[in-house]
Amino acid sequence: MYRRRLVLTILAAAALIGCAKQPPATPAAGGASAFPGAVAPAGGSGGGTTGPTRIDNPPPPIMPNPGAVTGSAVTSSVEAINDNSPLKPVFFQYDSDTLDEEARKVLNENAGVLKANGSWTITIEGHCDERGTPEYNLALGDRRALAVQNYLVSIGVPAGQLHTVSYGKEFPFDAGHTESSWVFNRRAHFMLTSK
Repeated sequence: MYRRRLVLTILAAAALIGCAKQPPATPAAGGASAFPGAVAPAGGSGGGTTGPTRIDNPPPPIMPNPGAVTGSAVTSSVEAINDNSPLKPVFFQYDSDTLDEEARKVLNENAGVLKANGSWTITIEGHCDERGTPEYNLALGDRRALAVQNYLVSIGVPAGQLHTVSYGKEFPFDAGHTESSWVFNRRAHFMLTSK
């Protein structure tokens, strides 16, 4: 238990340090996502939506080469892989942990990367928008992370390669207080924890 808390504390500190290096990202004008290849759910209030809407058309993500070696030093560290992650986040509707068609499509692509890099250990972070109590959002973030983990395992990613954590509403991607910000905060995000 102590080790898990220590790991979570280190991950939280790393996230905060990473956030301090750059100003908070906000969606580009016209609703484009700051996440490469991101697709946000249409609507966002949870009811009556017709499905996801692609909000940008970026080039493919940079694929790091974790095996590149210069002398005896591996040139691609865990931090470098996370900075240029080939693993895309998935987004959720308000108050939902259901994976829609677009989320499953993204997870199928992520599964290919994970299967090709079987030595990677990934933490799936469950995140929520700012509405609701901290306790409720921690539980919802946990359900989102577990939904992603269960789907990846169901399509052949080894369970031992995946871990989950919920941050609830504690680490928003966009600090705004409107739906245009919240849509990016309701997500499951992937962090490489070891390779």
